[in-house]
Amino acid sequence: MSTTKNVIPTSTVTRDVRQLDQETGNIYESLVIIAKRANQIAANMKEELHSKLSEFASSNDNLEEIFENREQIEISKHYERMPKPTLIAIDEFLNHKVYYRNPSKQEG
Repeated sequence: MSTTKNVIPTSTVTRDVRQLDQETGNIYESLVIIAKRANQIAANMKEELHSKLSEFASSNDNLEEIFENREQIEISKHYERMPKPTLIAIDEFLNHKVYYRNPSKQEG
């Protein structure tokens, strides 16, 4: 994830709906774009988290040898504190950082 100058909130923010449809002219089209981007971000975050946690995976499945791993806990806590994918996607959309196109609107 790249860091931005403006801080993305980690909790829900009340939005003016009129801001969301300014770029597309259609609130539903804007929401679809934001939802698709949020899914991309969530998939990337999930893949990144799993790759980091896989470093701690044990090939031994003995239940008696389970222990708390501080690094693993810190990684998990870091991801829990991060802004949710939907909030990141909304921020990117409102700041014109999302590329999108609608083939049905493009001239043939």
